[in-house]
Amino acid sequence: MLPKLPYRFRVLALLCSLTTLTYLDRICISIVGVRIKTEFALNNSQFGWVLASFSLAYALFEIPSGVLGDRIGPKALFIRIVLLWSFFTALTGFATGLMSLIFIRFLFGVGESGTYPNCMIVISRWFPVQEIGRSLTWVGIGSQIGSAIAPLIIIPIAVAYGWRASFYVNALIGVVWVLVCYLWFKNFPSEMKKISPKEVEYIENNRRFSASHQHLSWKTILRNWNLWALMLMYFCCQWANYFFVAWMPVYLVEGRHFTENVMKEIVFTLFVVGIVGFLFGGFCGDFLVKRKGLRFGRRFVGMSGLGICGVLIFLAAILPQNNSVAFCLIAANGFFSFGVMVSYAVCTDIGRNNAGTVTGAMNFFGQMGAFFLAIIFGKMVDVFHNFDYPLFVVALVMLTGALLWLGIDPLKQVSLPENIEEGSIKPVIV
Repeated sequence: MLPKLPYRFRVLALLCSLTTLTYLDRICISIVGVRIKTEFALNNSQFGWVLASFSLAYALFEIPSGVLGDRIGPKALFIRIVLLWSFFTALTGFATGLMSLIFIRFLFGVGESGTYPNCMIVISRWFPVQEIGRSLTWVGIGSQIGSAIAPLIIIPIAVAYGWRASFYVNALIGVVWVLVCYLWFKNFPSEMKKISPKEVEYIENNRRFSASHQHLSWKTILRNWNLWALMLMYFCCQWANYFFVAWMPVYLVEGRHFTENVMKEIVFTLFVVGIVGFLFGGFCGDFLVKRKGLRFGRRFVGMSGLGICGVLIFLAAILPQNNSVAFCLIAANGFFSFGVMVSYAVCTDIGRNNAGTVTGAMNFFGQMGAFFLAIIFGKMVDVFHNFDYPLFVVALVMLTGALLWLGIDPLKQVSLPENIEEGSIKPVIV
């Protein structure tokens, strides 16, 4: 008989399914973007505002959702936000034009904004310190799974029943997830029925969470230069991510003249390679932190991932052959995925019990980066009548983000007034 899977790994599977759902819903509008643009006669600048409205809402509500999750717990928040964004996912199918799309996608972004900060809270409560990094890797992989399977689900539905039907199906999947969360998930291991006392003891004796702590003040956040470096790096980082998730399907069809079916295959392959990138990034992070220390391990993975991603996006912009462009973009997402999740490990390194708040602050800047990318990309295409020119800007921003890793120190906790010397804390292994 096979041994039962520990409950903390079942919780991790729930979180992975949540991030899968998050990106399945998020990328849906991009997969059918050309169809929506055609039906509503939208130019690229207008469609950019539709994409940007999501990111703006996500950014504005990211920090409040992290603070709220730190204070009241993630379960109640998960139920509410998934129901909220599933409702507005379905409502997207009833859109009648530009303004209704912008309004609906803004409220959809409000719902999705609480996902990652509260995943961080669950991980800090449910996992011992030596398992946090690997847990973060699997949470990140969920985003790649959702993005990879999205075209396989959405395009056949759109072809058979129209683009609106794809949003209805995604909304129903969200309702199913809420039912599972409501009936099974608990905020703390000690509250979970049938979990073994041995597993509860193991988690509680080795995790970083403690039930009693002071919450970070805004003054502390705004005065911490280490956190500023992290936030600015993530601002840059999300330019590439949001290109892959929001603009790339349109870029492939309208900019590179791939058919919708070939676009589906490229998007699927790109995000499958992203899964490999996440796994390899976790392995390398583990290896380097153990042998070279926390500072070097975090910085090397982050800098190399973002830097190589930027170079590959630059190559995609200058290469004339479509097959070469597809290869460069697929590889770029692989290196992006290699380097991105270490950012969340740093949130636990420097945030500890306030991991949700720190993650919210970082993601606020990340979503503002996505907001500007969405608008600038569409505007540049309309002005220059060229889909490749915006990629030069994305590449430059990614290289800037790679350099910002030099200013990020995972040994300096946000909540403490004095620096921590290397070796005085246990690293989070990625």
